[in-house]
Amino acid sequence: MKSRKASASAHKSVKKIRTLITGGAGFIGSHLSEYLLDRGHEVICVDNFFTGSKQNVAHLLENKNFEIIRHDITIPLYLEVDEIYNLACPASPIKYQKDPVQTIKVSVLGAINMLGLAKRLKIPILQSSTSEIYGDPMVHPQTENYWGNVNPIGIRSCYDEGKRVAETIFFDYHRQYNVPIRVIRIFNTYGPRMDENDGRVVSNFIVRALKGEDLVIHGDGSQTRSFQYIDDLVKGMVAMMENKDNFIGPVNVGNPGEFTIKDLAEKVIKMVGSKSKIIYKDLPQDDPKKRKPDIGLAKKMLKWEPKVNLEDGLKATIKYFKSVI
Repeated sequence: MKSRKASASAHKSVKKIRTLITGGAGFIGSHLSEYLLDRGHEVICVDNFFTGSKQNVAHLLENKNFEIIRHDITIPLYLEVDEIYNLACPASPIKYQKDPVQTIKVSVLGAINMLGLAKRLKIPILQSSTSEIYGDPMVHPQTENYWGNVNPIGIRSCYDEGKRVAETIFFDYHRQYNVPIRVIRIFNTYGPRMDENDGRVVSNFIVRALKGEDLVIHGDGSQTRSFQYIDDLVKGMVAMMENKDNFIGPVNVGNPGEFTIKDLAEKVIKMVGSKSKIIYKDLPQDDPKKRKPDIGLAKKMLKWEPKVNLEDGLKATIKYFKSVI
């Protein structure tokens, strides 16, 4: 697996671009910050640290082109920047269900505030939407023209519907005010700096396997997911932001490799060398049975596709969690 830094350094920007990343201290935001700094950007990381962590960006603090602002984007923010990546929102069920009203607020009010800033400055803004807008899909694999199958009043709705409304607002700002938007739909992403307690399946399985604890599968384990390594996602995000064809999306950014949850559990146990057992519990409400992106549009419009296979990505992620547990 090539070093991301080496790859990024080979494509440094000539002009120093001032980039605002909301949720910049989160798992994805910290990797995006690092990547853009390596390309010569100035990066302003905005985070209220509800799920983000200063530890994720501690290694960037000595970089003169990096700064952190503690701020909740449900409150308007006034800055002078050249582009905006809007990543702010809890993304794991445990975290977004902890305060569902705030989850909706950051998805909707946060999007309105960031779009207002982009409108005033006449700059591009990228929205990190999600595969969850497809809900429990009745189309497989999921293409961007599929409208989804989402429960509007379930326990996951604060996130699913919040992100769907955010997409609506983005497209309305584009149609009404000509704001240059970019909308990507992110599929399950994993890698170093994931929160070990966020309950997401990859981090959960790795942490429990390293501790020798049982791995809990909800349902019979036949439900599928497609797992994308963080390096691939970051490159896809930047390709979308920088595309010169005025392509606004939405576009799926994910790895089409499809695995059952049981396959993942068995793979993690084997790679860790753990004696953990697999136990089964009831499936949570509205948990999707299948999830796999069709990335034909990303290949065509962005010349992007994922490069890191699951085994290599898991090796890097296991190595990270060994260092922090």
